[in-house]
Amino acid sequence: MSKEKIITKKSLGILIHPSSIPGGRVCGTFGRGAKEWIKKLHNYGIEYWQFLPLTPTDSSGSPYSSPSSFALNPWFLDMDDLIEKGFIFISNKDELGSTSQNCDHFDFDIADDLSKKLGRLLLEGWDSQSKERKQNFYKWISKNSWVEDYATFFVIREEFNKLPWWEWPHEFRVKNNKFLESWIDKKRKEILVKKLIQWHLDEQWKSIKNFANSINIKLIGDLPFYVSRDSADVWSNKSLFSILKNGDLIFQSGVPPDYFSSTGQLWGTPTYFWSKHKRTNFDWWRKRFKRQFELVDLLRFDHFRGLAGYWRVNGNSKTAICGKWINSPGRTLLNKLKKDLGTERLPIIAEDLGVITPDVEKLRVTFQLPGMKILQFAFDGNIDNPYLPKNIEGENWVVYTGTHDNSTSISWWECLESNAKKRIKDEYKFSENPSWSLIEIGMNTSANLFIAPIQDILSLDDSSRLNIPGTIQNNWKWKLNRPLGEIEDNLRRFSDLGNSFGRTRE
Repeated sequence: MSKEKIITKKSLGILIHPSSIPGGRVCGTFGRGAKEWIKKLHNYGIEYWQFLPLTPTDSSGSPYSSPSSFALNPWFLDMDDLIEKGFIFISNKDELGSTSQNCDHFDFDIADDLSKKLGRLLLEGWDSQSKERKQNFYKWISKNSWVEDYATFFVIREEFNKLPWWEWPHEFRVKNNKFLESWIDKKRKEILVKKLIQWHLDEQWKSIKNFANSINIKLIGDLPFYVSRDSADVWSNKSLFSILKNGDLIFQSGVPPDYFSSTGQLWGTPTYFWSKHKRTNFDWWRKRFKRQFELVDLLRFDHFRGLAGYWRVNGNSKTAICGKWINSPGRTLLNKLKKDLGTERLPIIAEDLGVITPDVEKLRVTFQLPGMKILQFAFDGNIDNPYLPKNIEGENWVVYTGTHDNSTSISWWECLESNAKKRIKDEYKFSENPSWSLIEIGMNTSANLFIAPIQDILSLDDSSRLNIPGTIQNNWKWKLNRPLGEIEDNLRRFSDLGNSFGRTRE
């Protein structure tokens, strides 16, 4: 990789999660729909596709609180690909249950049910697979050490009705390997299913990534800083986290009180025992990054500030008030990552939103990582607002209208105070469509990369919003209920506008 900035020129991207792309039986998958989407981006000179973490979700559907930071979400398994390649045999797809193909939201339970049925079919067809295919599978298993703990964790979880691991019987909870050996032996088939699903997901996604790279489309993934307490990661590596063997938190994560919350935010994820990570040469973190860069070209690092310092709260605290800032060894970790990747420029986008202290900015600038600017945060009347377009200095930024956590730009405008609307209209060319006006403002900034969520390109309101932070109901379910061919005009408009600002590839 060159010594230039990781994003080297003016360009465009679109934010849409694979689950939202049309084509799957329940939600979008790692199949034809994803490749068709990539073709559309290529056809219109749009170089970047950004999405959320590809990991399994928690019970609320959030991929930011995953039970595994290495695995892929079984909902994305593409059935048609498995049938075409002879991995599963089925005479009638309707036997697999209902679909969500004509809905603009999908049902998590139906997605789970389909994944389980596909797993059973993979197991049924496994014995008839060729020796070469089986060798490829076992070779992949041997190269991905996380798979054993992941598969075991999920089978135990199902055995105990999805209870969190700290509520499992003692031998399972503490991960007594001698005890587990005989139990695993009895559960060989169930564990094999979990491994087969992950192998196929990996193969399907690698095919998508290879296709994208072959036509110069770059994939931007997403990595949360913390990992879920109820995860295979924590269960199998307790000594790396501030957690007792019984599951009690010693320290937990969060952010201190601020303008938005007088008690701060308490996230409930264990903080890291950085001293142990240092002693193990950051092995777990380096494997985590290595896994991500097998899957994506660039990585948005969520809560980047945690690499400089983190807010640590006692495990039994009910609010985040009584915490303290603790330094993180982010500089050491990022330098090791540079050596691992053999690059001077890490392919990381720093999510540096919110109140950012000088140490965080220094870390970002030292490693020349592009930061993020959100236009919806810009217009509060403060002339020093760092998100105001005129305050965005230099090229090393990724500018967004909004992210997966924001209202769509249409609904943002509807809820904006009249004074703010007047200020914007007085200073910017603002049309009847606030979504496209905000897109144009973003394209006109100095930032090398501008990204818009697909909802803004389609001028959708909050009925198509993906997530409302602080809530756990009805998030992460939206999907595009139209064939991609029907949004050609919107993509063309986005491309043409980008071209006028020198952002689209010829």
